Amino acid sequence: MTPLVLIPGMMCDARLFSPQISAFSATHPIALAPIADHDTVEALAADILAWAPPTFALAGLSMGGIVAMEILRQDPDRVARLALLDTNPLAETNEVKSRREPQIDKVRAGGLRGVMRDEMKPNYLTDGPSRGAILDLCMAMAETLGPDVFIRQSRALQTRPDQQETLRAYSGPSLVLCGRDDALCPVQRHELMASLLPRSTLTIIDGAGHLPVLEQPEKTNAALRRWLES
Repeated sequence: MTPLVLIPGMMCDARLFSPQISAFSATHPIALAPIADHDTVEALAADILAWAPPTFALAGLSMGGIVAMEILRQDPDRVARLALLDTNPLAETNEVKSRREPQIDKVRAGGLRGVMRDEMKPNYLTDGPSRGAILDLCMAMAETLGPDVFIRQSRALQTRPDQQETLRAYSGPSLVLCGRDDALCPVQRHELMASLLPRSTLTIIDGAGHLPVLEQPEKTNAALRRWLES
C-alpha cells in the first residue's frame, strides 16, 4: 500500500490529523512531516524529501499544503497522488506580508498566546458544537511548538513562491478539499487549484471552516478514502 505523508498547518502537529491517522493507519503506512525547522518553504520541502519514502501519497493542510506544492515542484515523480486541503497556491500578497511583521514582534516579545487567541484562531473555524474544543487544541499545539517556530513559519509563508505552474504540470490523481466557511483560504482558491490540476476532484465540506479534518472528520475521511483508492 502506498505510504501516506501528512503535512500539518502552521503551528500544528500530528494532533491536527488525529481522525485521519485513526482512520487510515490500519491500511496505509503514515508519516507526519513536521515543518518547524526552517524559514523557507524550499528548505522545508527538501527536508521532507530527504526522509520520505521513494514514492508516496501526499496530503497537506494550509501551510502544509503550501509545502506539499513545493515538494511537488522539487520532485514530482515521487508524489503518487496529491491532496491539498484548505490552502493557497499563490505567493503571499504585500498586504499580508506586512501584517505578519507586528505579529512576529508580539510573539518575539512573549505574546504568542495573545496572537493565536486574537488574530489567528478567530479565522479557523465555523460555528459548531466542537468549536471550543478544537480551538483549545489549536492553542495547545501552538504553545507546544513555541515562538521560534511561529517566527520561522511566518518567514517561510512571506517568501513562498507562486505554484500555479507546478499544479498545471502534475498529472497524478488530486483531491482539492476545503471547508465551505473557510475564511482564511476561501472556496475560490480551491476552485482555482482544481482548475489547474489535470486530474482533480474538488470537494467542499459543509459545516466546516479552515480545519475540516477536525470539524467534519467523517466527511473529510470519506473524501480522502476515495482519493486514496482512485
